[in-house]
Amino acid sequence: MEKEKKNSLLKIDNFLVESDKINTSDETFNKLMFLYSAGLKELENKFDIIKEEFKYFYSCDIINHTQSRIKKPESIIKKLENKNYDITYRNLIEQINDIAGLRIICPIKEDIFTVVDIIKNMPDINIIKEKDYVTKPKKSGYSSYHIIVEVPVQLFKQIIPVKVEIQIRTMAMDFWATLEHDIKYKSNFKFTKKMSNQLVKCAKMINKMDDEMVTISKAREN
Repeated sequence: MEKEKKNSLLKIDNFLVESDKINTSDETFNKLMFLYSAGLKELENKFDIIKEEFKYFYSCDIINHTQSRIKKPESIIKKLENKNYDITYRNLIEQINDIAGLRIICPIKEDIFTVVDIIKNMPDINIIKEKDYVTKPKKSGYSSYHIIVEVPVQLFKQIIPVKVEIQIRTMAMDFWATLEHDIKYKSNFKFTKKMSNQLVKCAKMINKMDDEMVTISKAREN
């Protein structure tokens, strides 16, 4: 049997045309969201197995838990507008990398790089882009490891590569990032320079705590 080809999202069933404007209530949009959801499920299943493997085979937990989400239609449109792209399906697929997102929460900082190595050695996963905000945090104090991957989604007649953004961070990093996001984007009051400096200070404290937890963990192993 001839091996099935991996087709672009833009060509699946020929339902996408370059000039098509996005309509979040039409069949095309729903098909796309199904594909992104399917790609996300594929990744979630992989990491559920990895989490259990390390628990039963190596008696350790490198993954505390995972969180997944599909970007809301209004957020997709807003992101295209903010980037000054035409509101087309082609731009949605080619320019927006985080429609499907998986967050992997690790106990300690060392585990982040173990998970990164696992992803890089997955034979069916194609890495598109990666950014290490763990070794070099953002000026805001934000710390996490980002990887954009293509996940093969097996359909009835073809395999479709789907982009998913993976964020890998410690529990402490996730605590900071969640509060920072709520303060900046879900509050009605104005975010001040003083608040920004306080958040950076807290991020540095959390980073120091993460490093100390690695030291304690290594001492326990020895």
